[in-house]
Amino acid sequence: MISKLMPYITLVCTSSVLNLYLCLYVFLKRHKYTNIAYLFILYTLTLTIYCLATAFCLMSTTIEEIKFWTIIGYVGMPFSPPLGLMFVMHYLGIPLTKKKCAALLIIPFITLIMVATNDFHHLYYRVYEIDPVLGAPYVHEEIGIWYMIQGLFTFATMFVAFLLGLFHWKETAREYKPQLFTLLCGQLVPMLTAFFYLIGATPPGFDPVPMVLWLSSLLYLWSINSSRLFKIMPIAKDVIFNSINDGVMVLDESNRLIEFNRSCQQMFPSLNSKMYGMGVASVWKKLSGTVLPFQIKEAPEKQEFQFLADNQAEYTYQVRISPVQHNRSISGFLLIFTDITELKNLQLKLEHQAYHDELTQIFNRRAFFQQCTQSFEEAKRANTPYSVILIDVDYFKRINDTYGHDVGDRVLVHIAQVCQSQLVGGALFARYGGEEFVFGLKGFTGAEAEAFANQLRHAIGTQPIVVNHEVIKVTLSLGVAEATGDHEETLFDLLNNADKMLYKAKEEGRNRVYVFS
Repeated sequence: MISKLMPYITLVCTSSVLNLYLCLYVFLKRHKYTNIAYLFILYTLTLTIYCLATAFCLMSTTIEEIKFWTIIGYVGMPFSPPLGLMFVMHYLGIPLTKKKCAALLIIPFITLIMVATNDFHHLYYRVYEIDPVLGAPYVHEEIGIWYMIQGLFTFATMFVAFLLGLFHWKETAREYKPQLFTLLCGQLVPMLTAFFYLIGATPPGFDPVPMVLWLSSLLYLWSINSSRLFKIMPIAKDVIFNSINDGVMVLDESNRLIEFNRSCQQMFPSLNSKMYGMGVASVWKKLSGTVLPFQIKEAPEKQEFQFLADNQAEYTYQVRISPVQHNRSISGFLLIFTDITELKNLQLKLEHQAYHDELTQIFNRRAFFQQCTQSFEEAKRANTPYSVILIDVDYFKRINDTYGHDVGDRVLVHIAQVCQSQLVGGALFARYGGEEFVFGLKGFTGAEAEAFANQLRHAIGTQPIVVNHEVIKVTLSLGVAEATGDHEETLFDLLNNADKMLYKAKEEGRNRVYVFS
């Protein structure tokens, strides 16, 4: 009987030897390959166990030997299809988590236990005995419920692996297609053979799948040596697309939405696939309730805009608009969104620190000169009156010496707040340095500036600061100067005149206003 089966045994042994060679070859060179090599090692190891057990099964003469080698075969057979699926998923860049791997291996583990204990429950084989007509090693079997579950699972995993490879065929570069062809054949050959076996289209009595695995093994060997499988592998375009940190929208030539990536959906949570085919203006209306804040132009361009999220958080995005060209004509547009909220906030913070006084949070000397110079020049060109007021806190050193610098700082903050409360149109207020403050008053004559200065002096005098239940009265000395209208006059000349008046006010007893004339 064995002599009649010798061609089949030879084919099965050939498959086992080739798979064992592949397993050892990749194992010994694993340090040269990527992590996918470890999945391939497990995959070919399970196929080797499966084929060797089938060969010994075909040489068995008793039902005990056949059952023993059947159990050994199931150490490999149910695990090879899910491992093959994991191998294909890893190759295509589809994420493999521990939960996914565990879910794919649960049924094979149950199947192994079912086969090993079948004599107690007969859930896998209802009948498993030597064929009464053909004799050993042919087996007459009647399948149980779990056999059907395992059969469907085996076919499904190989079919899914084949479909995944097939769906990625078109987008795979020519250099990688030999590798993908090998993966497709590696799933197709055993899948078709298993299908014919399950529907009873193969000779009864033994499993024909191990007899054809030598073909897929040769293809893997060819791919490893010729197309550098494991050394250089493609990354699926959709994986790259969804791995980009920037949000990407793809529009067709009519500005209709045809694709977006995962980052884009995270930026705009209301974005969903039901919006495919809608114009980008309509999509934006649904996302934000506003009109499109940027224009779609054929020339590459960068634009910034604010976006108010559903949680009322405001984001700043930069959108880069790039045309997609095909055969020298524009076939669509890429909208690439970059979240620059933190960068913008940092920029605003730095600008605030550069132009605002740290203690009082009003404009500092730099900001005053930058803005006041421009305002003063505009006033000269328009023949508009312009005045400045220099302010000094009376006896400020005494306050520091008596109450401490902390209280002195609180006094400065108090004065800044009171002065800000008196601000009028055309007034620019800043801390000039130390205990000095300055006003730039566009459109104010000297008399108007004097009245405003007295108003400030009165406001400070009637609003003392209370520190630790002690009232501290503060007074101001103020110097006022109005521009003469001379085109040669500068802002520094005007401030110098105001400074002279401030000095005079302090000399004359403080808590008063003097105007330069």
